[in-house]
Amino acid sequence: MAATTATRFRKYTIAGIATAGAAAAAATLAPTPAHAGEPAKGQQTAPVVVSAAHVAKQADATAKQATTTDRVAAIAQDAGHKYPDNLDGWIKQARDIMKLKGIPGSYEGIHRNIIRESGGNPLAQNNWDINAQKGVPSKGLLQVIQPTFDTYHVKGTKDSLTDPVANIVAACNYAADRYGSMDNVNSAY
Repeated sequence: MAATTATRFRKYTIAGIATAGAAAAAATLAPTPAHAGEPAKGQQTAPVVVSAAHVAKQADATAKQATTTDRVAAIAQDAGHKYPDNLDGWIKQARDIMKLKGIPGSYEGIHRNIIRESGGNPLAQNNWDINAQKGVPSKGLLQVIQPTFDTYHVKGTKDSLTDPVANIVAACNYAADRYGSMDNVNSAY
């Protein structure tokens, strides 16, 4: 039991070393402050080597994520006024963001669900269902509750439940996770 406990509470530290244009990284197991001192009987704290390629791959992934978020923000802000400020424009703008983030959903599937849920009113609010009775009414074009919006909000879109584009993208992100796509939603979800 002592060996298992000591192993379970170790943490990793990473140190990077750059030499002659090549990078190397090493990770060593280090005990947490609560378990400092000698290792458990029969255990050693041997270093774990992480390749430079792995470190570079992680850095590339982080950079791509930041770039995608910037591109999402640019579309969400619509500085070039490419999208009309109406239901058609909001859906097209949301779909462009969804393409960047790999979120599925056709124009028709999104439109069908918006018309059923809110009639196209971005300020629609449900004050009668079970969520409303619990103090968390569904709002916006696709009638999303705040906790769902917070969980499925796409970084780069406005952090507002009733913003039409943010509402569509978050709802489609949720529907993709839960149902595979907004296209598969044919009733309240």
